[in-house]
Amino acid sequence: MARVTPPPGRATGVRARMVFWFTERALGRLAGRPAHPDRLAEPLRAYAHLPGVLRGYAKLEQATAGTHRLVRRHQALAELKAATLTQCAYCIDLGSEVARRWGVSDEELLALPHYDTSPLFDEVDKLVLTYAEGMSRTPVDVPADLVQRLREHFTDAQIVELTHLVALENLRGRFNLALGIEAAGFSQGRVCALPAPPPGAAPYQSDDALTGLPPEKRS
Repeated sequence: MARVTPPPGRATGVRARMVFWFTERALGRLAGRPAHPDRLAEPLRAYAHLPGVLRGYAKLEQATAGTHRLVRRHQALAELKAATLTQCAYCIDLGSEVARRWGVSDEELLALPHYDTSPLFDEVDKLVLTYAEGMSRTPVDVPADLVQRLREHFTDAQIVELTHLVALENLRGRFNLALGIEAAGFSQGRVCALPAPPPGAAPYQSDDALTGLPPEKRS
């Protein structure tokens, strides 16, 4: 359960309610299947406490959704890798379903923790995942030679888009985790990517809905 209560419907104002409505429609199209109605747009409902920030953030998400310099597979892998590193249940839930719709297999979802040695990912996939991993560390660990290797496959505009996607996913994840926003059920009954384990820990295994989420992170 979220740790903050969204403002009552009428208190949010017409603009906020329009943002919620459009966001719920967009998320439904993106995931391609229904989710828990009370949790579908829960992160945005928390932002309703700050109407000006809500409007600006909604515009940021809308603009991000309109960027298509990267192929969808690389976008999905980068965002989902960042989500597994922050261990955001909402982000992993949604990101797994989106990745599946964009061509990432269930086997690849489960192979993300050991992508660097997996034959399921090609050289470019691994570069994207390594970049997302380095960006999501604290402190950030992105050496110059990694960016140079990326430039062998991507334009500067594509690298900026990749960087923006990973940074935004970290913002989403940390916001959701701090406020206790849980999975919405986008991947209910299907395979989910595994949250990245702490250093030295074994990956969590589950056959339950939202596979890979530890019990305390399941909806």
